[in-house]
Formats: sequence, C-alpha cells, structure tokens
Amino acid sequence: MNDDAPAPRTDEAPEAPSLTFADLGLGEAVLRSLRDVGYETPSAIQAETIPHLLAGRDLMGLAQTGTGKTAAFALPILDRLDVSQKSPQALVLAPTRELALQVCEAFERYAARTRGVHVLPVYGGQGYGVQLSALRRGVHIVVGTPGRIMDHLDKGTLDLSQLRFLVLDEADEMLNMGFAEDVETILADTPAEKQVALFSATMPAQIRRLSAKYLNEPVEIQVKGKTATASNITQRYLTVSYPQKVDALTRILETENFEGMIVFVRTKNETETLAEKLRARGFSAEAINGDVAQVQRERTVNRLKSGKLDILVATDVAARGLDVERISHVVNYDIPTDTESYVHRIGRTGRAGRSGDAISFVTPRERYLLKHIEKATRQPLQQMQMPTVEDVNTTRLSRFDDAITTALQATERIERFRDIIAHYVREHDVPEVDVAAALAVVAQGETPLLLDPAAEPKPRQERPVREERGPRGDRPERPARERGPRRGGAEKPMASYRIAVGKRHKVEPRQIVGAIANEGGLQRSDFGHISIRPDHSIVELPADLDPQIWEKLSSTRISGKLIELSQDQGPPNARRQQDGPPRQKKPRHKNG
Repeated sequence: MNDDAPAPRTDEAPEAPSLTFADLGLGEAVLRSLRDVGYETPSAIQAETIPHLLAGRDLMGLAQTGTGKTAAFALPILDRLDVSQKSPQALVLAPTRELALQVCEAFERYAARTRGVHVLPVYGGQGYGVQLSALRRGVHIVVGTPGRIMDHLDKGTLDLSQLRFLVLDEADEMLNMGFAEDVETILADTPAEKQVALFSATMPAQIRRLSAKYLNEPVEIQVKGKTATASNITQRYLTVSYPQKVDALTRILETENFEGMIVFVRTKNETETLAEKLRARGFSAEAINGDVAQVQRERTVNRLKSGKLDILVATDVAARGLDVERISHVVNYDIPTDTESYVHRIGRTGRAGRSGDAISFVTPRERYLLKHIEKATRQPLQQMQMPTVEDVNTTRLSRFDDAITTALQATERIERFRDIIAHYVREHDVPEVDVAAALAVVAQGETPLLLDPAAEPKPRQERPVREERGPRGDRPERPARERGPRRGGAEKPMASYRIAVGKRHKVEPRQIVGAIANEGGLQRSDFGHISIRPDHSIVELPADLDPQIWEKLSSTRISGKLIELSQDQGPPNARRQQDGPPRQKKPRHKNG
C-alpha cells in the first residue's frame, strides 16, 4: 500500500513520451507481451493508474472510451495474478457483450507470455454449457455483463469467494442501462478484502455514491483523451449485414476512385481469408498480421508503396506505424470497438497533406459503436449507400472506354493488327464492328463485363435488430433513432436541378458541393439530396435561386466539363432545358 499517495486526487495528465511500461513497475512476462503487440509508451491513463493498481490501491478513473483504459486495469491484474489458484481472482463487469468480448480479447493478448492464464467471457445470448464447462475446469479472470453474472450467482455456478480484483468498466453506461441494482448485488456478494477499480466517462451523483460505498479511500484519476481526427479525411459509414460484407467491399472497390487501400479486420485468420476472397475476384490484395515475418511484412509494404500491390488486409497491430503516402482509402471491414483504434486506423490515409477517405462497415448490432466514435471524435460520419449494379456497370464501362483509348494511342501496335482485322473482314465478310465485339469477348474471358441487373437484391426496410437477451436483459445500448431531413416548417423550399456531369465523369458528391458552393456563393445548408446518375446528376438546391447565382453557375465546370445547370422536370420525356432562372410556380401539394 502506498500511504504517501493522496486520496482522492484529480490529475490532468499529459502523455509522457519518455516514460516506458517498464518504468511503471510491470513484470517481465507482461512487458514481453506488450512488446509483441507493439506497445512502446503508455497512454496518459495507463501512466497514471498502473502504479496505483500495482500498489493495491482502490481507484476511480474518469476517462473516455478509447483512451487505453482496458490495458490500464488489465496489465496490473495479470502482473499480480496467482496462476496456481484455479478459482476466479478477477471479475470485470462491462455493460455490453461486445465490450466484454473486447476486454476478454485484450486480456488474452496481454497474457500471451504468461503460461496457464484462463479468461472467460460471460454474457447473455451465449449457451450456459460453454460457460459452465470453463468454470468447472477453472478460470482466473471472468469478464461479463451484470445480468449473466447474476444468473450464475443465483445458480451457485460462479464462486467469487476468492476474488481479489474487481473492475467496473464504463460504470456510467452500466447504470444508464438499468444495471444499478445488479451491480450493487454483485458487489455485496464479493469478499470485503479486495481491490476495486471503477472507470467511467462521466461522474454523476450515482457513481459518486457507489464509489463512496464500495471503494476504500480510492485515488481519483482524470484524463482527457486525444481523439481528434484529421480534417482532410472524409469519414463515411455503410450499414450492412455480416454476410453482405464481402459483396459490399467488392462493389466499393469497383466504384471508388482509390489509389491504395488498407482494409482493417479484427482477427489474424480473417486477414488471410478476406485477402484470398479478394484475389479470387480479381483484385491485387495481400494480408499482414502479427504472424507474418518481418521480412515478408517489409516486402509487402514495399510492394504497396511502389504500386505493385493495391489492397492490404491488416489487423490493428500489423498496421501500427505504417506510413504509405499512396493510401487514399481505409475501410473498417470490422468496425473497431474503441475510438483510439478508429483514430489510429483512419490516420493511415490522408498522409503528407493529401486528402483521404475512411469507410466503416456497421452491422445493425454495432450502431452503438458508431455513436461512441462520433461522440468521442466530435465528428459525424456521413451515411453512404451500397453501390448498385448500375453504379458498378457504369464504372466498368468507363474503365473499358479508358482501356480502348489507351490502346489506340499505341499506334505501331495498332497498325500491325489493322491488317490482320482487314484480312479477316475480307475473308469472312463480317462487319468490323462485329469483329471488334468478338475480340472484346476474347479479351474479357469468362468473367462478364457487366453485372446482371436482375442480381440486384430488392431493397427492404431496415428494422432495428433486437439483441438476444439473457434472463436479466443483457443487451447493448439501443441506438438513437436516425431522423431524416425535416420537410416544411421553417425549412426553405427545395427544387431538383440537373447538371451535365455524372458517374462516367468520375465525380463525387463533395466535388459537386464544393464547385457549386464556391462558384455560386451558396452555403452547405443550401444543398439537399444529391443523386449521381451515369451521365448526369440531380442536385437539390433552393427553389428560388437568385438570377445572379444562375449567371455565376453558367460557366462552372466540374472535372473540366460545364455543368449546364437546368431545372429537372422529372422523367426525360418531360424534362425541359432552361437557359435562365426558372419561372416561379406555385408549389403543388397532394394534401392541398
């Protein structure tokens, strides 16, 4: 016990780059594991809390998600664990099954160099059989949600009589989800002599009361996380079910204008599996993970830098410190469970002052993670739609056009083949255009140039996914309801306008907004929905555009092409081009 340490106290702790994990007093086995996963210097919360926890102090930490607090409590527990004792010595309570699994995985990473450590995740929705078998064999650390822990205590299948360490992770979230009574019951059912660590993003009165009742003269640490993301990175997300992920990634690879890309997944096995699937679909992709030898890793990264490789499928650890300028896109195939990893991942793009794109796949059950990321980074992620069959076909045709144009520039080779084609036309009396089409079929091989529109899945209304609940209601936080733009009221009336640039010109919504806003003096709030079609786009703008704005936009170009702004009148056969401002019409409403 460190009697000289004041309790409680609050520290606004900056990170100390010169400090190492060895300076904090951790043992060699834990330090070797940290070196294996690439951790060099502790974060602020780790530097402040680890010495106190190693000294046996109770602790209350105020820290946002993503500041590294999992390692802050996991490392001291592992360092002081008695592996010979088979009954649970440490219990970590977490509000959701996702967080419980994340904490469990972290313990296993940090315990890789400590023989015989057994960690068990315990949560609702998982069968009791697996948990009961593990408990009978003996576990050292239990990580679980309050409801399922309570169930085991009620059944007498979880023995906490030998417990030495108790951690409440994201305590405020746990209480907000209605677990206050369960948490207090669990705390009351543990030995009086134990070390308690409570971590919370906020410190409401209920947390203060809990701390005063169950913690013994705790030291209080407050650390503010640095979770800002670069302003030159466009952040988007795609709501997609797990089975759709490979198809969604394939369509994004076909329709996005990317130079180099890193696709992040959670596990080592998934890196190899996904890279193999992408290669089978004709993409240049390779995997790196913690099992890849350093020589092979360097060879792969050099291929990425030189442009011989376009897609890298990686885990967080494998991509640590990766700095490649040509990475234009990062895809979070598996969205990270903490904001620190998210910021680190998307920081692999937008290097050297260049712009970058980050796209995150979010399953319906992971929407709460999206909310955490937006809250911590203070930046909303823009929702994107799955590229359609039409989008993919438009891109493929555009690239086919480009390939023909490039081939036509090789005049010497063209001359050689021209005589061959002329001979075939004379001998077989076949039109040249048919010969060209036949050669395209030969060049294309077995893979069709265009996707079949019939393969497009029918859109269906997205329903909120209900989490399976244990008997006491373990479930993740319910995502906030998404609201679309308001109609009517104080909103300005909008109208649809047609511009003469589309997918074949490789334009993106941000280019359209930037060009029209800059040239026409419009605000971002003046833009509504933007629909990019094959050869044109439809943009929602204020219905009463000033004549001066029309004049300014008459010479506006996007991707070198005049936009030829006109008011969209619906289907092509009813559309009328206008050379000046539209005449004002009374808005028609179905309901009068």
